[in-house]
Amino acid sequence: MSAYEYQAILPRQSARYTVFAFCARAADVLNFAQIDRIGRREDGSLKGFQRPQVAAHIREIRAYLERDDAVLPNSVVVAFTSGVSLSREGATARIRIDTADGPVGFVVDGQQRLAALADLPQKDFEVFVSGILCENDEELRKQFILINNTRPLPKPLIYELLPTVNGLPHRLSSRSDAAALVERLNYDEASFLRGQIKQHTNPAGVLQDTVIQKLIMASLSDGALRDLAANEDAKESRFQLIGNYFGAVQSVFQDAWVGHKPRTSRLVHGVGIMAMGYVMEYLHGAQGAVTVEDFVPALERLQGRTAWTEGVWDFGPGNQRPWNGLQFVPRDYLELSQYLLGLLKRGGGSCELGQNLSKP
Repeated sequence: MSAYEYQAILPRQSARYTVFAFCARAADVLNFAQIDRIGRREDGSLKGFQRPQVAAHIREIRAYLERDDAVLPNSVVVAFTSGVSLSREGATARIRIDTADGPVGFVVDGQQRLAALADLPQKDFEVFVSGILCENDEELRKQFILINNTRPLPKPLIYELLPTVNGLPHRLSSRSDAAALVERLNYDEASFLRGQIKQHTNPAGVLQDTVIQKLIMASLSDGALRDLAANEDAKESRFQLIGNYFGAVQSVFQDAWVGHKPRTSRLVHGVGIMAMGYVMEYLHGAQGAVTVEDFVPALERLQGRTAWTEGVWDFGPGNQRPWNGLQFVPRDYLELSQYLLGLLKRGGGSCELGQNLSKP
């Protein structure tokens, strides 16, 4: 078919968006709407938004739907940016979906249900479809984030999409700058962290993206990255500072970085990344360190006095911790940071820089 027509109801909701609801065969929904999975183009730019299928969840739904008494009252949400025409009739409308050039809708919610029904072609099963007309792809992604944010979608997936959307609530938009910087650190060819950050579009990465975001958000709020806001090229300066610092960390601690995962090295673990964030704040604030060459001499003073992959952390009398006994909790990364800063200051002392790094 090149077009699908349905009788729909038009609830009174947003003055900006047209929302409608109708019933359709699951097979037809899969013909006029696609599941646009999140990924990266060759240039590193983001495409799509849906998470990968969850096989176990689909099998569970399919096993239920095979029953003769199965019902599915939850609607599938489909967003459209084009290809839909409406003929209004009061509170209802005749909806025409033109598929001459392929699917024109995007499944925003309900992909697992549709995948389960796709495996049951012999069952003529209808589902409720909630449709929404969006102005463009950015609006479509925005609706995906807002609709799914209260549901158990992986937060890293939501965070990875944030840089592509504007006009979000503050609790989400406040993370957007950090997510955008993480994206560039992970995909820019000039980045020392290229390909090393674990994201939905880069599952082979080692460093957890939410940990890097946490470090960046704290620094943007009360640290070196906030101070760089006065620069004309603030975004570039921030990218260079974070990238150069971790480039120096990798150079000095190659044996604890290269080829390691969080379970084999506390340096690439969340506790190590956060503690080293304090070190970056100190070296930038006290010594003006910016380049790889600026950071390396100070970091070399820590060599032989760390226990990233083996041994014991000696935090003082009666306070020895096995190398892998430190966890990603504020108490541990604060204690580790104070230890490292004490070594750098040749006598300890607390760090007054970037205190927001301790906030959960």
